[in-house]
Amino acid sequence: MLKNKDFSTSDLYENIEKGNHPSWTWYVQIMPEKDADTYKFDVFDITKVWPHSDYPLQRVGKLTLNRNPENYHAETEQAAFSPGHLVPGIEPSNDKMLQGRLFSYPDTHRHRLGKNYEQIPINCPYRARVASYIRDGAATVNGNYGNAVNYEPNTMGGPKEDK
Repeated sequence: MLKNKDFSTSDLYENIEKGNHPSWTWYVQIMPEKDADTYKFDVFDITKVWPHSDYPLQRVGKLTLNRNPENYHAETEQAAFSPGHLVPGIEPSNDKMLQGRLFSYPDTHRHRLGKNYEQIPINCPYRARVASYIRDGAATVNGNYGNAVNYEPNTMGGPKEDK
């Protein structure tokens, strides 16, 4: 009897191909910072759950897997997720587990993918791909900008000093 050890991955892939896009609704609980000091238990205790009656779930959005990766290695195996990748204006909490992850995740990514892992397209914000003149050197992974100049002053349409 042949068993598919990758049944879950195969099932997910096949359903996305058929148009059965799995989705999850994303909720968060938000506690005002001033409440944390006087709450009935340590709000950073990972063995406790904040009662929904005190801090109801708030819908953030919906995550839908609507396409399969074209290149599994480039789009999945090289992905580097980190709780330190925050939207400007959002700050991490004092949670000890989170604080440890803020340090260890990027360190693990550097070990696993190389020191320029943030240049790998799956980990690089779209806008940053055209706003950087970082190039050459060890572990360059972004195509190295071809023969474009990366010095200033230049006469070849390269970067100009922004005073």
